[in-house]
Amino acid sequence: MNTVGRARAAGESLKVIKREPDLWRVRVADIDDLWTLGHLCQKGRLLGMLGERRDQTTAGQEGGRAKAAERKRMWIVLRIESHENHAFSDVLRVHGIIEEAPIDKGSHHTHMISVGDEVEIRAESFPQTDVDLLQRSAKETGKGRLAIAVVEHDEVNLFEVATHGIREVAQFTLRGGGKYTGGSKASQEVQDSFRSKVAGDIHMQLAEEMPLLLCGPGLARDKMLAELQDSGRKLKSVATSIGGRPGANEVLSSGLAGEFLEQHGLVHEMQLLGECWRRIATDEPVAYGEESLVKAMSEGAIETLLISAETLRSDATIEGKAWSEWCKGLNDIGAKLVQCSTEHDDGQQLIHFGGAVALLRFNI
Repeated sequence: MNTVGRARAAGESLKVIKREPDLWRVRVADIDDLWTLGHLCQKGRLLGMLGERRDQTTAGQEGGRAKAAERKRMWIVLRIESHENHAFSDVLRVHGIIEEAPIDKGSHHTHMISVGDEVEIRAESFPQTDVDLLQRSAKETGKGRLAIAVVEHDEVNLFEVATHGIREVAQFTLRGGGKYTGGSKASQEVQDSFRSKVAGDIHMQLAEEMPLLLCGPGLARDKMLAELQDSGRKLKSVATSIGGRPGANEVLSSGLAGEFLEQHGLVHEMQLLGECWRRIATDEPVAYGEESLVKAMSEGAIETLLISAETLRSDATIEGKAWSEWCKGLNDIGAKLVQCSTEHDDGQQLIHFGGAVALLRFNI
């Protein structure tokens, strides 16, 4: 069974090898970096890296048999058309047309970018939003990944938390069909056996060095903690008011885990978004929707604008301008810009609010 989580060396992060106004060369140090790189691979930009193509000049007949064209490794520069990436994928696929290469110029090609690869991105210029995203990746992806187990007496949900998202890895349940007729002693034995099996399965699912946060309502999580104590893994147990995925969201957005999570970039993002939802519910200073955001900008009321990284780079407009252009006005009013992922529940909710929401200094 493949374990969840891929370690990097302590302090290692996205490596910026070369940075010029129209060219960036970077080395991917962790799969979290692929999320960032995907947002830099905008349509029309040039992307160069080592790749392979079949050299048709080496094909033909050999000893009466057809000879296949040899695959040759070469530096290939694409004019980007599209890309495919998710927060938990270990490969970023970038599709485009070959602009520079020893052979096959004008042909379609796909670069498969993974950890350890060096790539060059060229553009007429890189906006400040891209600079900020690159610097954030270099700073935050070294924090590494962690796991959250939401524990109830008859169910355990295991989640992986990356810099840009959260996903469910496994679900273990004691529930089943039929009518139970045993006494309390038998019931306890069943639960003890269930916890023991789940503890073993968690060890198989997670990389040895991945920290694990146990949470959930009741005392079941502390009994599970006792099962895991001898693992050598960094562990912490905290109480939440609810189980399942909402329990994982609660521990991330509420700061319940203290130092265990305080340096994790996703936690800060979710806490800010959580504050937005709270203010919307209580009619406190917050803005969303074009009319409200434009008014807040004109009055200098925006303190922090939270916008999905996709919206910021999309064809969508606000006040007749591209989002990336409109956001330049934040500097004039001393406001902060936070580029959010949509690979978690709060990020998905952000999409339903038009992809952007602002925490305000005062009501408008």
